[in-house]
Amino acid sequence: MKEFFNKAALWTSRQAGRVSTFMVAVLVIIAWAVSGPMFHFSDTWQLVINTGTTIVTFLMVFLIQNTQNRDTQAIQIKLDELIRVTNEARNGLINLEDASEDKLQEVKEEFAKVKEEAIDERLEDVEEELDQSQEEIAHVKRGLEEVRRKAG
Repeated sequence: MKEFFNKAALWTSRQAGRVSTFMVAVLVIIAWAVSGPMFHFSDTWQLVINTGTTIVTFLMVFLIQNTQNRDTQAIQIKLDELIRVTNEARNGLINLEDASEDKLQEVKEEFAKVKEEAIDERLEDVEEELDQSQEEIAHVKRGLEEVRRKAG
């Protein structure tokens, strides 16, 4: 049963995302709207579209959730593999999606500190580069003044 549902969900999610499916849905709405005068815009006429859209929406919620769950699992596995093969990465981050809210908050705060340290390091590097550039400019100015003095 599970295998059938997975295949049906995958097939349906692919079909639902197609232009042709959207066009069919638009045609159904147009046909319903055009048929309104024939049914004198009755309660039954309105109930048909309301019931149909409710059923489709209800079923699509489960199909979309199934598709998102599969996509998320695939992404997590791929990320775990990248973490595993990267020498500098911390293997403790593998399966982090299964951690408690407290653990996630702890890791988030840790990464906020790492980010701040990286920003501070980069700022120091930029300041050092600026100092070097200013020294080079001063050296060029001194050389230019010397050339002017000799020429003048």
